[in-house]
Amino acid sequence: MNPYERYILPKMIDLACGTGGVMKARSRVVPQAIGDVLEIGIGSGLNLPFYDPKKVSSIVGVDPAAQMQALARQRAAAINISVEMVAVDVKGIHAETARFDTIVMTFTLCSIINPLSALQEMRRLLKPEGRLLFCEHGLAPDPSVERWQHRLTPLWKPMTGGCHLNRDIPALIKVSGFIIGELSTGYLSGPRLMTYIYSGWAH
Repeated sequence: MNPYERYILPKMIDLACGTGGVMKARSRVVPQAIGDVLEIGIGSGLNLPFYDPKKVSSIVGVDPAAQMQALARQRAAAINISVEMVAVDVKGIHAETARFDTIVMTFTLCSIINPLSALQEMRRLLKPEGRLLFCEHGLAPDPSVERWQHRLTPLWKPMTGGCHLNRDIPALIKVSGFIIGELSTGYLSGPRLMTYIYSGWAH
């Protein structure tokens, strides 16, 4: 890991993913979590303040970027919920089938190397009655924006930890075996290339 990835990129991601519009989007999704929760891409723990300790029993946060977890541990110490953080991707936790009541995934699917494989593993880990809560940026519906997303993604990825601007979030969720129960879409404030948001839940 080079110095940029170790020291600069984590702070940039924490800053970019902690802006007002992004945090407001998180605040609409994360409080729906119940029971035993698996958070995919916990990163620096920006979601942690939004969990309801009256509804959530425990949180397991997975993220292969171990350098992000110092901030996450500080945020975990400030909430009244047991939080375990594991520096692996979702395939690396080796949890039993149907282990979790809720899986939370926010601003993460864009940078997972194999999103279909990861989503299929999430489906295995989720209880039959459980929900996948998601809030992700992705492919915009406007043709002019979409063209630029496709053009710039190869240049964007190396600077942003593998982030894709052009992933079709609902299509990935559906093809992996989930059924989307609720979906909201729209642009946040900021550059349209990276601010078209898909949020909701699937089972």
